Amino acid sequence: MLGALGVVYGDIGTSPLYALRECFHLSHDLVANRASVLGVLSLIIWSLVLIVCVKYLAFVLRADNRGEGGVLALLALALGDQPGASRHRTVLLTAGIFGAALLYGDGMITPCITVLGAVEGLEVATPVFAPYIVPLSIIVLVVLFACQKAGTEQVGRVFGPVMLVWFAVLAALGLRGICMAPGVLAAFSPHYAVRFVIDNGFTAFVVMGAVFLVVTGAEALYADLGHFGASPIRWAWFTVVLPALLLNYLGQGALIVQHPAAVENPFYLLAPRWAMYPLVVLATLASVIASQALITGAFSITMQAIQLGYLPRMEIRHTSSRERGQIYLPLVNGVLLVCCIGLVLGFRSSSRLAAAYGIAVTLTMVTTSVLFYFAARRVWAWGRLKAGLLCGAFLVLEGVFFAANAVKILHGGWFPLLVAAAVFAVMSTWKTGRRLLGERLASSRLPLDNFLQGLGSASTDLARVRGTAVYMAGNPNGTPIALLHNLKHNRVLHERIVLLTILTADEPHVPAEQRVQVERLAEGFFRVVARCGFMETPQIDTILEACQTQGLEVKANAATFFLSRETIRRSAKPGMAAWRARLFALMERNAQSATAFFGLPANRVVELGMHVEF
Repeated sequence: MLGALGVVYGDIGTSPLYALRECFHLSHDLVANRASVLGVLSLIIWSLVLIVCVKYLAFVLRADNRGEGGVLALLALALGDQPGASRHRTVLLTAGIFGAALLYGDGMITPCITVLGAVEGLEVATPVFAPYIVPLSIIVLVVLFACQKAGTEQVGRVFGPVMLVWFAVLAALGLRGICMAPGVLAAFSPHYAVRFVIDNGFTAFVVMGAVFLVVTGAEALYADLGHFGASPIRWAWFTVVLPALLLNYLGQGALIVQHPAAVENPFYLLAPRWAMYPLVVLATLASVIASQALITGAFSITMQAIQLGYLPRMEIRHTSSRERGQIYLPLVNGVLLVCCIGLVLGFRSSSRLAAAYGIAVTLTMVTTSVLFYFAARRVWAWGRLKAGLLCGAFLVLEGVFFAANAVKILHGGWFPLLVAAAVFAVMSTWKTGRRLLGERLASSRLPLDNFLQGLGSASTDLARVRGTAVYMAGNPNGTPIALLHNLKHNRVLHERIVLLTILTADEPHVPAEQRVQVERLAEGFFRVVARCGFMETPQIDTILEACQTQGLEVKANAATFFLSRETIRRSAKPGMAAWRARLFALMERNAQSATAFFGLPANRVVELGMHVEF
């Protein structure tokens, strides 16, 4: 439960820094009087209840994929392996991939808005710090991203206690504010939310886009399901996070009722003067923790996308010998850092960034609701009416939030959509390109039975040398291209040959007894099919060790590994658009080598190249 506080609730727990302030932003033309404050507070309270308590904690957390959560895990549940799911496969795949792509835009904005929101407290303390807000924020971000390569295992131990202190401070500040105007407790009645919407019309609609900021980070409850389990996440929310958030929002509202000018920054103005600087330090620590959760989420979603074939191979470093989920991707880390610095320099304040925040999160929530509908029907056999009514209610609420945030597209909301569109283009291009490449290679692939028959009749013409050769093949059917090329050019074969295929299953983790399947063939050949989950990184040592239990003993440092490397050449053959073909070729050239990705001993690898027309 303490760990969940530190990782799961960092993002939603730092929303009080800016959420209520943005509801009364000058561009909304909303007068800060008692009626409007109660109306906004009522909207905030019931948004937290309906989206976090009901949708995520009561329903979505039940849709675990062997203990794991997240958009791609939910996509695997929604698709399943039943024939009936094939009718919706294309739509669901598109929705799932785009939902995953949206998380990258969220992962770029969250560190910026939380760090800026925290550091801006210095400006509230004294205007002297105003020119230094942006440079200090960039320094915090650089340090944050520089620490990623060390991993979160050691730092993570203090995340929970720090966030526990943070939520205790939120509650204490809130109680201090409520004592000024206890009447704000009336906001628990939904009557004030309805009255606010009716009285303010379009202004209330626009304010809904700012109200949504209080639930940004709710998606992390499901994404981090595999790290903590549903029970600790629920207990942490209902016993610590929700009471602290409600108290703080009510306290800020009470302050605004008493002093309307406090809408400038009600969070920091709620604190006594002597506590301003310690509060800035604590808020900065909380914002770093919130950012850490999103950065780690970006690493995890990238690894899952690589394993499922939506992104090319890239370097993945495991930062913990005990926790397999703790990983570091240098390329992703560098791209996120550059984008975060650009966002801080471009927007320069958390208020301006708030215009860009929210729309990506709403679309991710919409995606989750759609996928949950199909997952509920397949996993729990819910009827269309039951699943439709529940998910339809979620979609109506999220649709309102999306429409309210869509108003902000021209004011910065375009950025996360642009990022998501770019990531989606990369993912879909890579997936389509690999499929077309497989089809091109399949046309020249020789059935293995025919190959072994021909090998038996021509064995006297071939030299068989001592040792073991391992031929890596992406397809378990047919003869590997590298084997055919080696045989054609060198006219030599090893006395023992292993045809190794590594497949990724539509589940997060594969049980140990199902990981490796060994089949003994003729002429000293063995077919090995290894399976790993989409949250696991396959390593050759682990695979070969599992082969020993099935009678095949192969030492990695004593075998020779043969790989095929394809070079893409443009042709007039039908396939992808020209720009997508060029993009695919670029990714193919720059993908991490199979040698490094699978942990093959570099001095035991032979690569055989070939040109493929595309």
